[in-house]
Amino acid sequence: MNIPQHQLTMTVLMTPDTANFTGNVHGGAILKLLDEVAYACASRYAAMYVVTMSVDQVIFRQPIHVGEMVTFLASVNHTGKTSMEIGIRVVAENIRTQEKRHVNSCYFTMIAVDDNRRPTPVAAFVPQTPQEIRRNEAAQVRKNLRIQAQNQFKATSLS
Repeated sequence: MNIPQHQLTMTVLMTPDTANFTGNVHGGAILKLLDEVAYACASRYAAMYVVTMSVDQVIFRQPIHVGEMVTFLASVNHTGKTSMEIGIRVVAENIRTQEKRHVNSCYFTMIAVDDNRRPTPVAAFVPQTPQEIRRNEAAQVRKNLRIQAQNQFKATSLS
């Protein structure tokens, strides 16, 4: 399989131990898997340890059911000096009917760290395809919005 270094795909069977009280997969179980996928994608790209800095726009579009195969499609969308935005699309598949549904999307900001757990530079991601260029531009917009929100929060918390 020739998956580019900036992408990662992981498929997991949803088992009864992931179910909530309604019989659907618990959102927390999905969040844990999302964090693991973001870690794997970012650390694979950076070839070093990473830590989670933030999670943006976790949108649970539809429930995921026990017994479905869930595929996490992750990619590096943008890099900063030490940070990487990892976009993840989640697709659930009914094993019997082979029906596939887009059930979740989100964006993780991961920070590369050295052996002392201090931020360390990562190689710049250069988008090649029209899709990668679009994702990179959208990631820059999200980054600017996060910075604006952080500055606004700082300004209001000081007054």
